[in-house]
Parts: sequence; structure tokens; C-alpha cells
Amino acid sequence: MTRPANSTYSLVADIGGTNTRVALAQGTRLLKDTVTRYSNVDYPGLEAVLSTYIDAQSVDCQGACVALAGPVADGRGSMTNLDWELDEATLVRATKSKTAYLLNDLQAQGYALGSLSQGAVTSLVAASSDQPSASDTKLVIGVGTGFNVAPVYETRGGRHVPPSESGHINLPIRNAQDLRLAQYFETTHGFPAVEDMLSGRGLERLYSWLGIEAGEPRDINAADIMAGFEAGTDDRAREAATMFVRMLGTVAGNMALIHLPFGGIYFSGGVARAFAQHFAPLGFEEAFRDKGRFTDFITQFEVGVIEDDYAALTGCANYLCALS
Repeated sequence: MTRPANSTYSLVADIGGTNTRVALAQGTRLLKDTVTRYSNVDYPGLEAVLSTYIDAQSVDCQGACVALAGPVADGRGSMTNLDWELDEATLVRATKSKTAYLLNDLQAQGYALGSLSQGAVTSLVAASSDQPSASDTKLVIGVGTGFNVAPVYETRGGRHVPPSESGHINLPIRNAQDLRLAQYFETTHGFPAVEDMLSGRGLERLYSWLGIEAGEPRDINAADIMAGFEAGTDDRAREAATMFVRMLGTVAGNMALIHLPFGGIYFSGGVARAFAQHFAPLGFEEAFRDKGRFTDFITQFEVGVIEDDYAALTGCANYLCALS
């Protein structure tokens, strides 16, 4: 597709641990026909990906915004699960744009809220309270190759989505089984982080640990675990899925009490979407609301899942427009 060189298009990108999606936006409108997916292992870094994309699109961009799965500070970012270092000066050079910004991927998801197409969010847990107001805080929880959380604040100066690295806090412990699991992660990975369990590879580690507990160790990939669970052919896969969902409910409930997201909690990411249909039968809501004397209080928070795989790209476009 050839576009005019003097266009007012913006370039937006979303870098995950496995793939990078790149697209063009016109104002806040994402041009979905321009979305292209690149496998990260095929490129030495983001600059090579963007150069390939821009050459294919034949476009000059006025601005660029890139969301990445890792911490961002002072215009520089590093990938948590990928050996790429990024900075805004490199983005300007690679995209030939006037301005360029880096965001954490969960920040981008937060900036997308309210701009997604109808039906892009599926409700998982209803709230007991009245309709939220536009100024209420929201919360995005990303579960994919990694895990992270981002609060979304509506301020007088506009929307603010601060960065976070919540996937690297330690797992909560409620019982003896949780303690044994945390000790296993401590021994195997050096620290019992939430992301060690609540991510795609975390499901694999959980399944492996259950095998060790049973004296029948066996390692399989996350896709096969989900297939065995959904087909009802692997009891260990069902146990792993149940523990995964209930721990996710516990962690989400903890985050809800920290941030008070009366505007709703939004799950994002491929693993979250894969598990969404299983939240109810596997006990997510019960674990989410199991907060002692605050059990009734936490019923005020609605929980949903973002079905739009391009939400972070939309968020990047919104962020660029907000700064223009």
C-alpha cells in the first residue's frame, strides 16, 4: 500500500515478548488495514522492524508512539522478556518523524479505554454498585507473555496512566500449598514473582510443579495444557488451570483494594483472553472477593476482558493526539 510522503499519519507499535505489531493511525483512528505483525526473533531490534514497515508502507510519519512490555523512564525502555533496548531518539531516527514517545504496554492499554469499538470488552464479573462516573479510576491487568498492572486516573489535566512493574512483586500466600509453590519458585527462579505463575510460561511452570508434587514430573507447553484441560483429558491440567485462575483472582482483588478502580478492572493479553471463559467455573470471582471484612466492599468493582488485540495501538494513537 503506497501512501503520500507528506501525509499526516502517525506510526504506532506494540512490542510484546514474542511479536511486534506496527500500524498507522490518522488522529485517534487506528487504520486496521495497515496493522502488520512481526516475529521478534527475526529482527535484531525495533529499528530494523520499523524500517521494514516504513519501506513497505512508503510513508513519512509526523509522530510515533511505541508501547513495550517493560519499564520506561526518561525516554528509554528495556524489554522484560526480550533483549532489546529502546530510546525515543532512536525512534525519531527510525521513523523519520518529528516526535516519538515510548510507553509501557499497559499504559497504552489504559489510554485506549473509552475508545475501543463496541463489543471490544466482555464483562466477566458484574458490579453491585451503580454505573461508574467518567472520573472514576480504572485498572488494566495484562496477562500474556508477562504480567503487569496499570491504574488509569482521570484528572483535571486529562487522563494519566503511570507505569508499573507489578508482575515482579511476590506471590501472595494463603495456605500451605501456596507456600510450597512460592518456595519452589524461590529455589528455581530466585524470587517467587507473580509473573512466574500468572503468565503463559507461568502456567507451564505451575504444571511442572504439580507433577513434582505428585512424584510424576512432566513438562508440556501452555497450549497443550489448555488443550488437555478443555478436552477433559488431563486432570493435572485442570488442577493447574484452577490454581492459575484462583491466584489471578486473589492478585486482582489485592490490586483492586490498592487502586480502588470504581471505573472497572480490564484484563488484557492473550493468556487473559484464553482463560476468560473459564473464570466463572474455576472460581475467579470467589477468589477475587475473598477479602475478609472487605468482601462486600470489593463487590463494587466490575471485571471485564479486552477482546481487541489492537487496543495498545489505539492507546498509542490517543496518547499522541493528547500531546499534540
